Order: sequence, then C-alpha cells, then structure tokens
Amino acid sequence: MRAEETPFVGGPLDGRVLPVLTGVTGHPPKVYEVPVPAPEGGGEPVVHVYRRESRGHTRRLGLPRGWMYVYDPDGRRASGPRWPWSKPAGRSARP
Repeated sequence: MRAEETPFVGGPLDGRVLPVLTGVTGHPPKVYEVPVPAPEGGGEPVVHVYRRESRGHTRRLGLPRGWMYVYDPDGRRASGPRWPWSKPAGRSARP
C-alpha cells in the first residue's frame, strides 16, 4: 500500500507530518482517529478526531494539491458511509 506524508493542524499532533495510508482512489481517509490510552488510574481512553481538508487547488482544473488533517474538537466519530437515500443525521422517522 502507498503512504502519503500528511500534515496535521491543531490538537495534540499540531505541526507533525505523518505517513498516512491511502485507499484505492489514492486519497487518505476522510476521518483520522488517534486513540490515547487511559492513564494508569483508570478511566476511559480518549480518541482525538481529525478531519481531512484540501491544502489548495490547482488554478486550471481545480484539482486538490494535497491533503491535511484539521483537529475536530467536538470529536464525533464517523458513523459509517452515508448513502444518498438515507435520512439526514439527527432526524427521526415520523410515527
């Protein structure tokens, strides 16, 4: 598999450039989760969430020049793929 050097902005990984595995399309994942184990005193482990954003676009075709991960302080994990026919998140079906 191919890895791409990707910079991280904000959060505990601010300023670091890490190799991130790319998928079949050549893009890194949309969400990158960094698990941090709980301290020895117990408690729940913390998961830091980063979202993928483009670093810029080319002038002529508007293609992304590269990717970077930006820290998401809300820390919502990805719930899985969103299909076009599925309901928006947060809404419930009518009774």
